[in-house]
Order: sequence, then structure tokens, then C-alpha cells
Amino acid sequence: MNILIIGNGGREHALTWKISQSPLCDKLFVAPGNPGTENIAQNVEIATDDFHALGQLCQAENIALMIVGPEAPLVKGIRDYFESDPRLKDVLIVGPGKEGAQLEGSKAFSKQFMLRNNIPTAKAKTFIVSELNNAFDYISTCKPPIVLKADGLAAGKGVEIALSQAEAKAVIKDMLVNKKFGEASAKVLIEEFLSGIELSVFVLTDGKDYVMLPEAKDYKRIGEGDTGPNTGGMGAVSPVNFATPAFMKKVEQEVVKPTIEALKREAIDYKGFIFVGIMNVGGNPFVIEYNARMGDPETQAIMPRIKSDLAGLLIAAAKGELGGKQIEIDPHFSVTVALVSAGYPGTYEKGKLIQGLHSNTDKLIFHAGTKTEKGNIVTDGGRVLAVTGKGNTLEQARQQAYEKVSEIQWDGLYYRKDIGIDLLNYKGF
Repeated sequence: MNILIIGNGGREHALTWKISQSPLCDKLFVAPGNPGTENIAQNVEIATDDFHALGQLCQAENIALMIVGPEAPLVKGIRDYFESDPRLKDVLIVGPGKEGAQLEGSKAFSKQFMLRNNIPTAKAKTFIVSELNNAFDYISTCKPPIVLKADGLAAGKGVEIALSQAEAKAVIKDMLVNKKFGEASAKVLIEEFLSGIELSVFVLTDGKDYVMLPEAKDYKRIGEGDTGPNTGGMGAVSPVNFATPAFMKKVEQEVVKPTIEALKREAIDYKGFIFVGIMNVGGNPFVIEYNARMGDPETQAIMPRIKSDLAGLLIAAAKGELGGKQIEIDPHFSVTVALVSAGYPGTYEKGKLIQGLHSNTDKLIFHAGTKTEKGNIVTDGGRVLAVTGKGNTLEQARQQAYEKVSEIQWDGLYYRKDIGIDLLNYKGF
């Protein structure tokens, strides 16, 4: 069948790389794609939120399956648009409708969903700008550190951790009054801080049944030792040594199954990925957040570990036929290192010539913020590339990743050198 992937980041390049290997895939399109996807699929210059043009492409190219990579088109209702058009309603889609996408699109909706369905999570209250004084009063009752979350989409950067009540009051004022994250922070959650170690859990569901994909650990902060501001993700490791079989069984029993059952009970038709941000608190899982799509850069670490035909699983999920399906996982380790522009996650320059890509022919270099200019590949974003290494051990995977990283250069290149170090030193709870 002909397949379309929506998006242009590292996540979409990794999905394209994996799906292109499937015997079920005849022609593969990516909209809009990037210089990395161009080598293994056909890029089409259509924006991810141009639903009309995407629909026309599906008709013209006889697309049977569409996989929505990023969150924004899901939250804006790409599934709803296709399902409401008689000419497009038969296109199989991986990605929830507008209602299900609220799990990511609204932190307030997501939190209430967890609370009413008894899914373990931190306590939280939501405030709008007219309730600023109430928010200040509530902060006065909170024990620091205090977590503040923008309700809407903020490209993975809408979370602040305040170390004092005074700092929390300044942050929420910045979010609500100064609109630090634009409309995303029109509502802000003040949340209890959970002390533990974070884990990214990925589920593919057809709304009734599910398969668990490999887990990963993401590294959000810009600086080594997890210092500095949050980013979209500076690296990832899979598998994760503290995600023991016993712990993952708890995650499945206490989080994943109740989530799928709650979606059914609340009549939310959900066919797609659910990314569950888990905090491992002394061996017990608590949900930090849901996302309605795969993570980035976790996807770049996870895809090389999936031995099964991913396209077959995606088709089954989109058709509602995932029951009884199994997924085969490679036991090797993957380490992904994000290469970013100087200044990221703040202001950065674009158009820097990237050297070393052509001499490095390994397939596990995923493009995120690149473009082709006069035959050369140049930087075109904050996160530019994600480089993945594989190995029988975490140390071997780290070594392979950083060897590949050392071959790539551009003016202002920055990356964290400590991805996975904490797991090498992990001694348990």
C-alpha cells in the first residue's frame, strides 16, 4: 500500500526509516519531510496543518495509510477533517481525533482524565489569569519544589520547576500575565513535585487492545548533569535499567490498561500512539503527562530496537484489529544524542554548513532541523540531527553514538556528552 507520514523532524525520519523496510509499503511519502527522509521516501512540500492539500495528496497518490507524527495537526483535528469528508474517510489513520488528542493538547483535560479514572498522578490545580491571586494563595500552601505547567502545546518547553514559593509566584505571573508561552499558558497547572526518575513509555492502541513498544529515558535539559533550561530533548536511551520487568508490569497494570479502559468507557475513539511520561517514585509509577504521538528523540532510539514489521502493526491499529498482535523487540541497547545549534533552546542562527554527513554512511543519523541549500545540507533549526548508536551493552551503544557524533561538524555545534552516564551509574532505589 501507499503510505504517508506527516511531519519533518527526527521522529518522522526515524518512522520513515523503519516503515520503508516493510514489504507492505509500496510507495512512501513524507509531508513536508526533510533532507534525511528524501533519501528513502518522496518528500511533498505540504505543511502539516494544511489538511485540504494533504487530502488532495491522499486522493492523487492513492494513500491507504497516514501516520501523523507531530502533535499540532492531531490537536487541530486532522482525523476529524478526513473522517468528515466522504472522499477521505477510508484513509487509515494512525493518530487520535481532536477529542483524544486533548490528552496532550490540554494539561487540564489530561489531569482530570487521570483523576477521575484513578490513574496514579501528582495532585494539581488549574488557574487562569483572572484567578492570579487565588493561584498565589494556593502556592503559599505548596511545599517546594513546585511544578508549573502551561495547559496547551509549548513544544515540550512549557514546564517550569520553581524551587521556592516566591519563584513559583513569579513564574505563574510570567505565564499567565506576560503569556510566556502564548495561548498555551492561558491556563496553568500548579502541580505537586514528584521526586524520582523519569521514564518514557510508548503504547500503540486501536482503542480496545494495545502493544507496548520499547521504553526509553529522555534527557530534557540543555546542560550536562541535567542543568539549565528544558529543551525538546537532548538524547535518549533504550532499554532503561530501572524499568525492570516487575516495574513495567506495574506500569501496564496501573497505568496502561486503566488508560485504554478509560478511553473506551468515555467513548473516546483512539487509534494511535500514547506516550506516557512516567515518574518512577521508589518503584511505583506516577503519570506526569500523556502525549498523543511518539516522543522525539526517543523514537530515534526505539525504532532500531523493533524487529517486527511496524507497518503491519500500524495498519492493524488503524483498522481496529490489534487484538492478538505481538511485537518483537531486539535486546540490544540504543543511545541517541541530539546535535543542536549554539544558543538553543533560546535564539540560534541557521544556515550553518554541516560537514561529515556524507563520509558517515551509517543509517542511524536522523535529520531534525536541516535543509538543502545549493547542494549542501545546512542547519535549519535548534535540534539539527539525532545520532543513534547500538551495542550489546549501554557502554558499547554510547561509544558507537559518540564516535559517529565526532565525525560531524558545523559552526556552533553543541551536544551533551553525558547521555546514559546516569544509567551506567544507577544503583537502584
